[in-house]
Amino acid sequence: MQVLIVNDRTKWWLLSFAFLATVINYLNRQTLSVMAPVLLQQFRISATSYSQIVFAFMLAYTIMNGVSGRLLDWLGTRIGYSLTIAFWSAAEILNALSSGALSLGIFQFLLGVGEAGNYPAGVKLITEWFAPEERSFASGIFNSGASIGAILAPPLLAAIMLASGWRTAFVVIGLLGFLWLAGWLAIYREPATTTKRDQAGRLPLRLLVRSRFLWQFTLSKVFSDPVWYFYIFWFPQYLKVVHSFSLAEIGKTAWIPFFTAALGNLAGGAVFSALLRAGAGPATARRVAILIFSALMFPAAFVGGISSPAACIALIATATFGYSGALANLLAIPGDVFPKEAVASVWGFASMGAGIGGMVFSLVTGWLVDHYSFRPAFVLFGVIPLAAAWIVWTLPRKLEPALLLPQTGLGVHNDL
Repeated sequence: MQVLIVNDRTKWWLLSFAFLATVINYLNRQTLSVMAPVLLQQFRISATSYSQIVFAFMLAYTIMNGVSGRLLDWLGTRIGYSLTIAFWSAAEILNALSSGALSLGIFQFLLGVGEAGNYPAGVKLITEWFAPEERSFASGIFNSGASIGAILAPPLLAAIMLASGWRTAFVVIGLLGFLWLAGWLAIYREPATTTKRDQAGRLPLRLLVRSRFLWQFTLSKVFSDPVWYFYIFWFPQYLKVVHSFSLAEIGKTAWIPFFTAALGNLAGGAVFSALLRAGAGPATARRVAILIFSALMFPAAFVGGISSPAACIALIATATFGYSGALANLLAIPGDVFPKEAVASVWGFASMGAGIGGMVFSLVTGWLVDHYSFRPAFVLFGVIPLAAAWIVWTLPRKLEPALLLPQTGLGVHNDL
């Protein structure tokens, strides 16, 4: 794999843009979550119908992850990132026109189409600009944007809605993406070693889909990412339904698990570095760190049996800390195995698994809440991270021989 040597200041500036894009990405998707207690009451939307709106977002997110990763490898980071953030920002503004469950579901579907490109773009940028030993730390910073966005969302969106209404909240958050886009287009240039042949992808799609790593990595995402989606989409509603929190109280407290998630991103990189210093190789260090942080998600299984809101929030905060610590290491794993020209495709394909898991478990959550309570849902999302961690532990640690192009004789293909 070719490693690009670049000016340190340049790569950290670019990482800051990836971080900010992720902050904005999560402010966009959190808008629905924070507004949910008001929108569900105003439009008389049940928990099952709300889960179907979330399903619409996840359906688009799932489909487009497979497309956006391949397009990013073809178009390059500059153009690909620009298109995805412009699309999701426009879709966020359209949500202000919602008049009920159907229109809200349609606009959330469009939001999912655009938001699918953020993680493939960020992973591609990190693989292009950072050396392997730096990638867990860089990935932690990049992914901490999700936590920061989720921290900012409850108080910021509650304040906007209380001052100007929920429609204004969608418009204001949507406009942030266009501000980011102006700065990105003014600053970013593709790495000097990136060529059109690079962007076409050195690993043809028909070879990529033969990879055991690809399918197993995708399966791990089926079980890992729905945990985060559960807390993102359902936590404010849980506080309202179970603990009778007002919107103002949600705004004051719902940021806490996402603050610990931000810390988890940094801890993920720190644990990886500590394991390296202890003598573990990068592949083993990432996997051990994922096991450690996944175990921290299990105690949230007991939330449903605890009456204290503070204790419940503390357990949920521990789970989000664990999720982000694990993800900081998971983000770097494709770059350990695949060439940089293919990592967006790998991550995009795997994110389809995350979307499938998100859709299925979102519907399961809505059904459980309507027919039982939040209690079985917390048990479910405490257990499935352990399955994801085991799948990651058994991933191949090098590119499979059948995928090595010198052996296949297939050369370079523009194969989308």
